[in-house]
Amino acid sequence: MIARSRGVKTAATPPGRSRGRLADEVYDTLLGQLMSLRIEPGSRVTIDVLARELGVSQTPIRDALNRMEAEGLVVRVPHAGYRIPPQITRHRFEDMLEVRLLLEPAAARRSAERASADQVAGLRRLLEEMAELEGGDGLTAYGAFGLRDAAFHDLVATSAENQVIREALARLHTHVHLFRLLHDTQVTHLAMAEHEQIVAAIAARDPDAAAYAMRRHILLSGERFRRLFDEADDADDADGADGMAAKA
Repeated sequence: MIARSRGVKTAATPPGRSRGRLADEVYDTLLGQLMSLRIEPGSRVTIDVLARELGVSQTPIRDALNRMEAEGLVVRVPHAGYRIPPQITRHRFEDMLEVRLLLEPAAARRSAERASADQVAGLRRLLEEMAELEGGDGLTAYGAFGLRDAAFHDLVATSAENQVIREALARLHTHVHLFRLLHDTQVTHLAMAEHEQIVAAIAARDPDAAAYAMRRHILLSGERFRRLFDEADDADDADGADGMAAKA
């Protein structure tokens, strides 16, 4: 279920990293595999199995899973370890979209006013990293792109210097849930162009353009992912019609 990650210290690695650092590495590994669907929605994960597969003690595994539980990425099952939540529902998706439209354009506007030169450079570095991953094959590259996407939006919120907005957006874990829904390289290609427009407006210190670019990106992203729910609804309607015909 879990592939060993080069970023996680194994039992054979000499000590030297703090418990927190190792827990962070385990967290990153698990999150990446969650994003890439190597850990499937609804599957069960247990501490002892993860410890053996990642080659670390149970302590950083517990720390990482506790953090993921607090963030809604795993659910603790009494006496049975943890379980990966199912994919988000359409209702949850629409609620998330509404909240993002309220908060993220405002964050982009403030970022254009307040972002430091280092933060603008950081946004550009994330764009470069996403560009390198854009043409990658497989779910792992797609999941890695999703993590950079999340980091990009978090940095915009951070540079806005409004901790309440940043914390609210972080609790949504929008990009984790969205990128679990669909593996489509067209999504990454379109997102890249929209991200570039956001960064250009922030770097130009143009608050109106930054807010507009972010709002447009969220609306277009919503359309891209909404079609999944539309297709699922159409399939359910077709199944229902087939069932009625069979009974007739």
